[in-house]
Amino acid sequence: MGLLSGKTALIFGVANDHSLAWGIAQAFHREGARLGFSYAGEVLEKRVRPLAESVGSTFIEPCDVTKDDDIAAVMDQAQRAFPGGVDVLIHAIAFANRDDLSGPYYVTSRAGFHLAMDVSVYSFTALANAALPLMRPGGAMLTLTYLGAVRAVTRYNVMGVAKAALEASVRYLALDLGQHEKRIRVNAISAGPVRTLASAGIAGFKALHTQFKNMAPLRKNITIEEVGNAALYLCSDWAAGVTGEIHYVDAGYNIVGVPSPEESA
Repeated sequence: MGLLSGKTALIFGVANDHSLAWGIAQAFHREGARLGFSYAGEVLEKRVRPLAESVGSTFIEPCDVTKDDDIAAVMDQAQRAFPGGVDVLIHAIAFANRDDLSGPYYVTSRAGFHLAMDVSVYSFTALANAALPLMRPGGAMLTLTYLGAVRAVTRYNVMGVAKAALEASVRYLALDLGQHEKRIRVNAISAGPVRTLASAGIAGFKALHTQFKNMAPLRKNITIEEVGNAALYLCSDWAAGVTGEIHYVDAGYNIVGVPSPEESA
C-alpha cells in the first residue's frame, strides 16, 4: 500500500518532463494515486498527453485558467470521471510576460501586472473554489512558490510580487477551508531554482542556478524528484495536521544571511 493508495489527484501545470508538477505526478503515481491532468493549449497537449498516459491517466483535459467557464467545464468533467471525489488539487501554474522579467521592476506595465496576478495567483483561488464540491473530507491543496516572494531577487520582478500574493492566498485559503466541514488543508512548496520551461523566461537564470549550489548549505541544486517527495508528504495523511505552511525545498538556501561561497583549495 502506497501513501496515496485509493486517492485521486488533479494536477494543473505540467508542461514537460522537467516540470516540478511532473516530479509531483511521478511521486504520486509511485505511491498509488489515480491522476488527472489539465493542460493549457494544443502545444502543451503534445507534451502532456504522453506523460499522463505513461502513468496510466485517462483524464487529460484542456483548461485556460483565466476563463471561469473553462475551469467550471474541467471540474464538471472531473466529477464525471471521478465519481468518488478528488483528494488532492495541485496548482503549478505561473506566467508573466518575458518583457516584465527583465530590466527593473518599476517598468512593469499595467497589463503585464494584471496578467501575472491573474494567471499566477487568482487561478489558485478560482481552482480551489471550483474544486471544493469535488473534494473529499480531509483533502489537500498545494501550490508552488519561490523565495522571490519574500526576498527581492534580481529580474524576478512582477513574478516575485505575484508569488507574495500567492503565499498570502495560501494562508487565507487554509483559514477558510480548514474551517469548512470538509477540513481541507492548503499548503505551498517554495522550491529552489530548477531548470524548467518557466524558469527559461527569467533573464540570468542560468547564472542563478549555477551560483545557488555554491551558496546553499547542502551545496547542491534541487531536483523535481525532491519537490515531488515533499509534495507527497504534504498531500498525504502523514501531514494531516499541517496547513497554511510554506515548505522550503531549497537545500537550506532560505536560511542563509551572508552566503559562504566555496573556499578555493
